Amino acid sequence: MTKFLFEDDAFSFETLRAVGFANYGGADLGEVLAIANAIGSAGTEDAWQREWAGAGARAQSLAEASLARGHRVSAREAFLRASNYFRTAEFFLRKNPTQDPAVKELFGLSWKTFAAATKLMDGPVEPIKITYTSTTLPGYLFLVDNTGVARPTVIYNSGFDSTLEEGYFAIAAAALGRGYNVLAFDGPGQGAAIRDQGLTFRPDWEAVITPVVDFAKARREISQLALFGYSLGGYLCARAAAFEPRLNALILDDAMFNFYESHTPAMPPFLLNWIESERDDVALPLLEMMMAKNRSMRWGLLNGVWTFGASSYADYLRRTKLYTVEGVLDRIKCPTLVLEAENDHFMKNQAKRVLDGLSCDKVHVLLTDAEGAGDHCHMGAMSRAHQVMLDWLDEKLQGSRTGRTPLGNGTL
Repeated sequence: MTKFLFEDDAFSFETLRAVGFANYGGADLGEVLAIANAIGSAGTEDAWQREWAGAGARAQSLAEASLARGHRVSAREAFLRASNYFRTAEFFLRKNPTQDPAVKELFGLSWKTFAAATKLMDGPVEPIKITYTSTTLPGYLFLVDNTGVARPTVIYNSGFDSTLEEGYFAIAAAALGRGYNVLAFDGPGQGAAIRDQGLTFRPDWEAVITPVVDFAKARREISQLALFGYSLGGYLCARAAAFEPRLNALILDDAMFNFYESHTPAMPPFLLNWIESERDDVALPLLEMMMAKNRSMRWGLLNGVWTFGASSYADYLRRTKLYTVEGVLDRIKCPTLVLEAENDHFMKNQAKRVLDGLSCDKVHVLLTDAEGAGDHCHMGAMSRAHQVMLDWLDEKLQGSRTGRTPLGNGTL
């Protein structure tokens, strides 16, 4: 795993994730270096929250000052940085997320500053609500322009800890620049859906994607649909695509076969046996000891209990066993891009199993450490990742955009 500014794996990866969005206005390298320096190499989670939140507040203040003087582009750029920094500040607050006022405050600031940025973007951005069971899911529809011309559209599906606002940096900015609309939403367990409504993850993700596709199909600005799964979304979208025939393409960034197996490498076999046999009286004390020494594990289990609606760490881990695409991959009919990161510390060796199970038109691309794209979801190498994803999508949906010359079979 790449070490970026911190020796601690969790701090390093989340900092790389934050600065990787600089391509699309989500960070400035100098700001991030200053934040990391203030946190310190042996920094605490309190310092992490304080420094990222402080940077978010400074960027927000700069944005508001520019906006007051009529400098719309400068304001937009600063609002985008603020949103990303506030999201990052909130990231490790998982001890009591439903009661901790800082969770609500920082998430609210990330939402507010991103909403302010959308009003200053070059193309239309529409806040939307998607009917889901007895409630709605929040989202944004990013349009290439206001002509009403029907265009291919990417549905952004986030993962275990991402938000629809992050989707702008993860795919929307790059896709808009290539003539695609983007529909981003928070599903159960994600973003505002978990924080504001208490909606938790569910393994049958087709129950989430089908209403999103219904919404998209009712819009005159949308033609073909590509479903993009980000992180845990690599499982969620593969599962949904197996039961949703209206998709024209599927991108798995990165591919996940079994979510439970992404947890097991860090745990000894006897502990896994205790968890699976529900011997929680001995499993939970050991899990707590391991969490005390490992920030990544501590955060992951705390976030899992919250977003899965579990009663304990062991209960959460047992629930993840339902999150597998075993037995359903051959139902996917649309062309599928299977992405893999060479040094993915969450999904190691899962892409091949997904690829082997697919019977549709499929392409596998391994992005490497040598090109800076070997970490989970290719953090820090967004331009390279987007080149692969969107060049492939151009070829699969060739001829579908007005004035666009179809691409031939090229090298990804």
